[in-house]
Amino acid sequence: MDKRIDNDLNTTIALLLPYKKELKAVAVESTFNWYWLVDGLIENGFKVELVNTTAVKQYDGLKYSGDHQDAFHLAHLMRLDILPTGYIYPPEYRQERDLLRRRRQLVRHASTHALSIQNQIWRSLGYKQTCTAIRRKDFVLPFEKDGYLYHSANSNLVLMRTLDTQIKLVEQQVLEGVSLKNEYKLLTSVTGIGPILGLTIMLETGDIQRFDSPGNYASYCRCVNSIRESNGKKKGTGNRKAGNKYLSWAFSEAAHYMVRFNNQAKGFYERKRQKRNGIVAIRAVAHKLSRAVFHMLKNNEAFDIDRVFH
Repeated sequence: MDKRIDNDLNTTIALLLPYKKELKAVAVESTFNWYWLVDGLIENGFKVELVNTTAVKQYDGLKYSGDHQDAFHLAHLMRLDILPTGYIYPPEYRQERDLLRRRRQLVRHASTHALSIQNQIWRSLGYKQTCTAIRRKDFVLPFEKDGYLYHSANSNLVLMRTLDTQIKLVEQQVLEGVSLKNEYKLLTSVTGIGPILGLTIMLETGDIQRFDSPGNYASYCRCVNSIRESNGKKKGTGNRKAGNKYLSWAFSEAAHYMVRFNNQAKGFYERKRQKRNGIVAIRAVAHKLSRAVFHMLKNNEAFDIDRVFH
């Protein structure tokens, strides 16, 4: 039987209830709006499999595909026990995690406004003002007040400062709302990982036991190369977007800070940079960090810089 129904939890449960004992599980695609459906089904006693849509492949020669065929294909993969599934993040920490993700969005927007002011000063006055100076509370626009250049830059300045206020508020709310577990203390003991990066890594990682190996975790953090090789020759690239983009960002940020403040990390970075380039080198440091964090969280052990860059 196939039937299209409205996005309503009660309607969905009423449809599935007569078949509850016969169902192996309910496959739900991991789209942007799966929270309400997955949580509601689990609360009503249904087993749910969150489908990793990027890993589900159909025969490329199909002439026609639609919702009916896609649903049948997912059911077929589930029957064969080869359905690619994702992690259903625990609801109790999901809101804090998503709030921290929103902070990153606000930071990006605030940086855009700061860069806009910087470019206008450089373009109009011939010198470059640092973004750090622009973000200070006592910064004053170097344009004639009430002129067109002033109004243009001031619109960016007002929005940037409003966003900065919201960013601080979000940080405070997350720090007050999240139970700072032992994982957080371990993470913030690492050079380069402060409160925000520590929270990000802790919340985005979730249960470390779901990862089988440090390589598996590093791959999830997008800290490994995505290359297809045959006979020692490059044949293409894999899915570089597979994994968690927020962990990828967090470990890259931590790598930059570690290279600045730790001599062993800086030495490793310089050796890699001389062989390849700076981008590859910083990603190599991030890869090392992700593997170290896996062992720290898995074994509840302190960070050891000598083991990371031996």
